Amino acid sequence: MEFAELIKTPRVDNVVLHRPFYPAVEGTLCLTGHHLILSSRQDNTEELWLLHSNIDAIDKRFVGSLGTIIIKCKDFRIIQLDIPGMEECLNIASSIEALSTLDSITLMYPFFYRPMFEVVEDGWHSFLPEQEFELYSSATSEWRLSYVNKEFAVCPSYPPIVIVPKSVDDEALRKVATFRHGGRFPVLSYYHKKNGMVIMRSGQPLTGTNGRRCKEDEKLINATLRAGKRGYIIDTRSLNVAQQARAKGGGFEQEAHYPQWRRIHKSIERYHILQESLIKLVEACNEQAHNMDRWLSKLEASNWLTHIKEILTTACLAAQCIDREGASILVHGTEGIDSTLQVTSLAQIILEPRSRTIRGFEALIEREWLQAGHPFQQRCAQSAYCSSKQKWEAPVFLLFLDCVWQILRQFPCSFEFNEHFLIMLFEHAYASQFGTFLGNNESEKCKLKLQQKTMSLWSWVNRPSELSKFTNPLFEANNLVIWPSVAPQSLQLWEGIFLRWNRTSKYLDEAYEEMVNIIEYNKELQAKVNILRRQLAELETEDGMQESP
Repeated sequence: MEFAELIKTPRVDNVVLHRPFYPAVEGTLCLTGHHLILSSRQDNTEELWLLHSNIDAIDKRFVGSLGTIIIKCKDFRIIQLDIPGMEECLNIASSIEALSTLDSITLMYPFFYRPMFEVVEDGWHSFLPEQEFELYSSATSEWRLSYVNKEFAVCPSYPPIVIVPKSVDDEALRKVATFRHGGRFPVLSYYHKKNGMVIMRSGQPLTGTNGRRCKEDEKLINATLRAGKRGYIIDTRSLNVAQQARAKGGGFEQEAHYPQWRRIHKSIERYHILQESLIKLVEACNEQAHNMDRWLSKLEASNWLTHIKEILTTACLAAQCIDREGASILVHGTEGIDSTLQVTSLAQIILEPRSRTIRGFEALIEREWLQAGHPFQQRCAQSAYCSSKQKWEAPVFLLFLDCVWQILRQFPCSFEFNEHFLIMLFEHAYASQFGTFLGNNESEKCKLKLQQKTMSLWSWVNRPSELSKFTNPLFEANNLVIWPSVAPQSLQLWEGIFLRWNRTSKYLDEAYEEMVNIIEYNKELQAKVNILRRQLAELETEDGMQESP
């Protein structure tokens, strides 16, 4: 298919652009295969350069021969274009609708994007499972790399290489895969070097109504336990939902078959409930004519902060089992690709100082989200404005980033990255020139040949010029476990995401700049103090030598 077939009117003059925080500007609107571009008539500079894949929905209005298109973006921005001529307006609108809903992934911008920067590091090879395993292998010899899934035959949503107990062979893994939802047998998510406890994750066991069991599954899970130790299974569904799953062939671990494990149910919502929550929240944030009661009731009705509390509470429970109880855990819900990943990754941010560094956090996203099979293509297909909802969209990754922001806000000196880093990841998950978030799992990424045909987000982010924008000036390495408060009064609306197009951040930005300047000045003064101390010590030494006979 040629993009030209979808572009009925490629260019329109005298278009007026309205967008947050900028005065209205008149210019020429151009449509390309992947971008909507508006160039100002005054000095020929690009005023707007918008990816079609960032467009969530559009509305059309007409007053006489003047048409207005309101573009609602996946990053929650709302842009208005006033276009002279009804036919031009209708053509532009239908072209945008067609170009923003392309079915084929290979027609998306990452396959056409060519970087203008020098590629110093190939991000596709920055966080390989073998490299991550090396970090553990120095501390334990009880685990191994398994290549049982190298053709994606055992589990289509797992990567080709996984970390499993050394005492369990590949044949046993194949049997366990037939007993777990989607073939997602238990694999290592995190090893706690302090006490050797582990977090594993998987899909639900397929016990069904007749209580089916799998000896290999029991052996695999028990292989992670120390003598005389218990473990915890954290099921991210309510007991009622888990019991209902048995009727559909799913289920949960029977205590009779897993006597050393205690099962805890912590209900975390999923799918359409989360999507509806996001829609309600963004709608409340965009409504300008609120009185206080209406705003607070709409914020509460969205349930967004309740979801944040549920996820953080479960992550803290997981971290407590590991660090305070000295017990290993297995986390799963139904499929093990949504709430499971939220819990395992947030628990690591609480427990593991490396996960709070920039590269460590990137490695976490690679390991626990991209390689672990979170279906980004489905979950991030639409955002808060699109009316044609499918059943699989859900802001699962955005909720995770929001939870990280809540912890960052409570521990502002313990993270090497800042809020801008989290916002950037949210934006690229929904619309990007990079291939990192394309596809739903490693198997799909492999078929799409993303490594050969697209650029990795990490190749761009990890250049010094970009890293400086995402580095937290307050960071001081903290090697302790951090325990966030999940009390309702400790959780706040993330203004940097949900209010950034409604309220200018000019004064906050100025305050941030001033803070950075003060920190830099403080470092300079500290360096001068150190030099003067050294000089003083040298002078005192010289005096002592002169005085001694």
